[in-house]
Amino acid sequence: MGSETRPLIPERFVDVPSQRLYYLSLGCLLAGQSIPHHAPSRRSLLYKAIKAFDIVQSLFASGDPSFYAYGKKWFCLDFAYVALLSQLRIPRLTYSKAIVALQILSIWFLDGLLFGAISLHLGSSAPTSGGYQGIQSSFLSTSPENALTRFAERPDLPVTPEEFRIADVFSPSSLLSLFSDAHRGDQHLLGQHTVRMSPISTAHLNPDALTFCLSPPSHSVLVPILVNNTIPANVRYAFTPLTYIEGQSGTGRIDHIELSGKDLKAIEQARLEGLQSVRAHSTDDEYEDDEDETPSSSDSQLQKTQSLAHIRVSKPGTVRLERILDSSGVAARLAHPLEVTVVPCPTAYYTDDFITQPANAVRCQGDTSGVDLTIDIRGIPPLSLRWSKYVDGKKESFLVEGIEDNNPASRSHADSRNIARTSSKTPQILKVPLSFSVESLGRVTFVLESVIDGMGNIVPLDQGVTSETLQAEVALNSKTARSLNILRRPNISFRNCGPGNPVSLLFCSDALLSLQVTDSDPLDAPWNVDVKFDPSEDGKSRGRSVKPWQDTFQTEKSSLSFSASAAGEYTILGIRGKWCEGDVLSPETCKVVEKPMPTAEIEWKRIHECSGDTGVSASLIFHGTPPFQVYYRTQRDKEDPRDLFKTFTSSRGELTLQPEHSGHYFYTFLHLSDANYKKVELKGPSIDQVVHPLAAADFVPTAGNGRSKRMVNSCSGNMVDIEVDLRGTAPWNLELDIVGPRTTDRLEIHDIKSSPTRIQVPIPSKIDKEGGNFDVTLVSVEDSYGCKRSISVPGVSVNVRRVKPTAKFYIKNGIRQLTILEDDETQLPLRLTGDGPWTVKYRRAEEPESVQSVTLRSQNDYIRVKSKGLYELLEVSDSQCPGFVVTEENGYYVDWVPRPSARLDPQTPSTFEAYNRSHILPPICQGHDDHVELDLRGRPPFQIMYNIAMKDESGVGTIVLDQPTFSSIQPRTRFQLHTSSSGRKYYEVKQVGDAAYPLHKHKSAVIPRSERLVFEQEVLPKPSAKFKDDNRMSFCLSDVLSSRDPTSSDGTILLEGTPPFQLHLSIKNLAASKVRLETVEVRDKVWKLDIPSYHFTSIGPYQVTIETIHDSSQCEQAELDPLRRSIWIDVAETAAIIPLDKKKDFCVHDVTQFQLEGTPPWTIGYRVNGKSYTQEAKTSPWSIVQHQSGEFIVSSVAHQQKMCKAAIANLRMNIHPLPSALVGHGKRIYQDIHEGDQAEILFTLIGEPPFSFTYQRAEPSPKKGGKPGKVLETHTVSGVMTHEYSVFSALEGILEPIHGISVY
Repeated sequence: MGSETRPLIPERFVDVPSQRLYYLSLGCLLAGQSIPHHAPSRRSLLYKAIKAFDIVQSLFASGDPSFYAYGKKWFCLDFAYVALLSQLRIPRLTYSKAIVALQILSIWFLDGLLFGAISLHLGSSAPTSGGYQGIQSSFLSTSPENALTRFAERPDLPVTPEEFRIADVFSPSSLLSLFSDAHRGDQHLLGQHTVRMSPISTAHLNPDALTFCLSPPSHSVLVPILVNNTIPANVRYAFTPLTYIEGQSGTGRIDHIELSGKDLKAIEQARLEGLQSVRAHSTDDEYEDDEDETPSSSDSQLQKTQSLAHIRVSKPGTVRLERILDSSGVAARLAHPLEVTVVPCPTAYYTDDFITQPANAVRCQGDTSGVDLTIDIRGIPPLSLRWSKYVDGKKESFLVEGIEDNNPASRSHADSRNIARTSSKTPQILKVPLSFSVESLGRVTFVLESVIDGMGNIVPLDQGVTSETLQAEVALNSKTARSLNILRRPNISFRNCGPGNPVSLLFCSDALLSLQVTDSDPLDAPWNVDVKFDPSEDGKSRGRSVKPWQDTFQTEKSSLSFSASAAGEYTILGIRGKWCEGDVLSPETCKVVEKPMPTAEIEWKRIHECSGDTGVSASLIFHGTPPFQVYYRTQRDKEDPRDLFKTFTSSRGELTLQPEHSGHYFYTFLHLSDANYKKVELKGPSIDQVVHPLAAADFVPTAGNGRSKRMVNSCSGNMVDIEVDLRGTAPWNLELDIVGPRTTDRLEIHDIKSSPTRIQVPIPSKIDKEGGNFDVTLVSVEDSYGCKRSISVPGVSVNVRRVKPTAKFYIKNGIRQLTILEDDETQLPLRLTGDGPWTVKYRRAEEPESVQSVTLRSQNDYIRVKSKGLYELLEVSDSQCPGFVVTEENGYYVDWVPRPSARLDPQTPSTFEAYNRSHILPPICQGHDDHVELDLRGRPPFQIMYNIAMKDESGVGTIVLDQPTFSSIQPRTRFQLHTSSSGRKYYEVKQVGDAAYPLHKHKSAVIPRSERLVFEQEVLPKPSAKFKDDNRMSFCLSDVLSSRDPTSSDGTILLEGTPPFQLHLSIKNLAASKVRLETVEVRDKVWKLDIPSYHFTSIGPYQVTIETIHDSSQCEQAELDPLRRSIWIDVAETAAIIPLDKKKDFCVHDVTQFQLEGTPPWTIGYRVNGKSYTQEAKTSPWSIVQHQSGEFIVSSVAHQQKMCKAAIANLRMNIHPLPSALVGHGKRIYQDIHEGDQAEILFTLIGEPPFSFTYQRAEPSPKKGGKPGKVLETHTVSGVMTHEYSVFSALEGILEPIHGISVY
């Protein structure tokens, strides 16, 4: 630690804490002021006893020369104390030089004040209104008793300028006066009259904005009235029937009805009893009546000052509340709206249409006639209907809005000048059609759930229908529910029979034909099937008498069989169920062919293998249906014969018999069987032989056939190519048999030099002409050595097709046209002949270059397409042959269901703007109901999604406010316009849905912008006006009602609407109870009060109220804000000051009192001994304590923020004992009044008239009997000759006298 920072006294003598203690204790002993410091917690406030003793001594030495000696002594002592402290360098008490200098100056300034060396002239320009001056004047007053008493009561009175010293406060006289009563407590001014504004009683009809309707069995409703701060004793209302039309007779009349307090109590008692009864007997009910539920819910939410009264209405009409009085006859303020309309409850039910009959409650799938229901709807339009559709228990809900009478005669379009439009509240009876397409299968139920009228009344119709009740088959209410069954259409075709697959008919027997019924519905049974028969030409040629016939067969099963006894063609003409007509599928024809008895051609040959006979062989050629069984007998010598048989799978067979033993053998054929006949007697040749290798040939097998019989197809030409594999030594000679159904032709081919070789086999002429099957078999082969050998190998079956495959579109009722939804896929039915699979080529006529190819596997297959247009079949081929398309039935037209659209009714008044393709509607006033009529095209019900937009804040672009959707069941619907807010509204129809294109299934299919319906409308704002603020304005008597301060916003009215405005004002003079109406034309939206023709003729409060406002749009005005509708104006007399007494001589410290006229604050100009001063006074009378001798002159007075200034002649007054002024005979009186009423305040004056007295009105205390609050106004009454005087006040506050003067 450096020498400069060490304490001056070394710590070995006195440690640092002790040094601090000793020096601070010395300071406490010496002085009596607070030594300031800038290091918190380093030096405390030091109260020193020695200086305090000298201060007391100096107070008693005032005016003595030694008075200033005390100050000089303490100037030196305090300087030495602080300077010595800085030299001792005691830690924590060491400061910089600047701090030490500031400490010395601060202590010297306080010493100067305490010992009188420094004086403060605080009242030179604006004397204080309280503090030590008033206290000092009170304490030192030597004036007569009354003056001293009055001054002691008002310690806040201003004084004339005088030097101020702190020492004066502690003078002996001041100290002695501390023990006296300085409270006002003047027994001459007693009593208080408290005027309290009772809360405004209000009444609100239907506070919850409920809707009411009349329905059986109650036929009455209770309309609630919410009252606040009052108990209604009389209610008067007007009842207007719904049919009433002003000025037309026979439409009813307006009834004015009054309800007394007794009537209201009876209604309330009946309501409570009914409510208790309902709660006691319907605890399990799901719904309660509206008139019972609403009051109970409202009662629980009422405030302490609120209560409910009810009006019972038993017939439809409009109830308008006119007046509500309490027991004292005071009317309650009625809140808007004042009206409520009671209408008949809406109803909706199905009419007695044909679906109610069980025979008509069935539809067939794809029925183009649809389902047409008629609903009888009654109520106030526009009506809304909520209904649902159950399909096999699955629910779909729908809402239809805007149901009303669309008769053009009942609609009227307002022209562009008639902006206000109204809607009728007369109930309408409407017949609304409801159409549905037959698409879904199963049981479909249409249920009416609820109906909503134009007033907002919601009436549930059928809430008991659910998926569970439908599955349980609970009986439905026929008024609100309709059900029908949608059945599948049956299909029928032959089974196991068709083109190329005929049914075989045997001699002397019948063939069984089977028909298959598919996609049928059990409810549609039984089915009637029409069948036609045409006999074949073979039957006629054989002489059999067979006639064509047509018959109907009935079946209740999915299959049908009948017997065919004759060969020919059986054709299905159609199928009809109990309800639905079905379709005939392919194969629709079945050919029955009579099978001939099997026969055989037998040729015996001896087996001679170039060296001798080794056996015999029989070449058999069969005619019939394979497989064949040949029964034969063999016998050797004299042995017993043996019966054998052998099976052949083809039409030619070789039976080789080479016994192992020699002998004489005898061979005979017995019987022949085929697939149709068994053991037909065979009269063939016999052979006997006495029993004593080489060239070979075979057909070239195809892949996968192996050694099985090979199949060859022929579609055209009279020759067929067959490959043969020859073995042995070439050249060969080959013999083949061509085996037809009845004939066999031998074909010999010589000098075959190569193997394998292709042989062209001619087709039998009959088969070549009609088509069919024939076999080619190898008979023998001879090699180059002349050794000929018979061949027995599987032959080749040749299938000759002369009936080419065909393709055509299926036609029903001669129509080849289909209508589908846009972008949906559909199936075009085909009918194909031939052997599948088929390859079909087709195209759309609108795109001829684009040819499509499809492979089909069923005779009744489909082509799947999506685009609309004419589809044409081009080519067809089956698995074997190319075919042809039936020219007359090769086309099928597919069309799209047109999408729904919307357009404005041509009668709608509008102007079309080609630039943006917008229809400009006439302007409408804000809040007025307006609509346009839309013509909708499509299948109802419709859904319309639209954008509503308005210009943004910049005014350049637009912002979308909402994108709502509404429904309509009618092709002409009402489109409600949005008029709740002002501005230019733009409407754009974005999407239109109908029964075919519902919006929930086609969300992405929006209308192109260039094709959308667009219309716009200017919604004019309702004119309104309000004061910018509620500041009270001040004027002087005889002033013109015009704003004085251009920079102030007081009296500024803000207007909204379309200029120019017609502003109707009322100016109410409360003192004179006069009202003057003024009409002002304003061309701007901001206007300051400026009515040069109006002069203030009396003092007191005035109220300027905005009564009505009109603008150039002729719209009715908006509801004015009650808080900004009026302002108050205080009108004061021209500022004046009146001495309360005529005395001219006053003593120093006497109180000189003046009455100020006008509105506070006042500015008083006066001169004391020729020197001018000003004083501001906030209350009247104005009193001033005279502290200087000499001449006191009042020169001027002004009020109202230094307005209404008046020059005053010199005046001086003498003070006499005060008279007494009592309010309410000196007691506290409390009186409650309503707004607009006046209270009478009675003043009792004691003394000798004439009197002048002053009273003030102060803010009332929150607690009864509490101290008054801020003084609001002061008034003086002069020249009163009686001992009682009444003052009337319409304002709230505590009124009490503050001054009184009698004749002296």
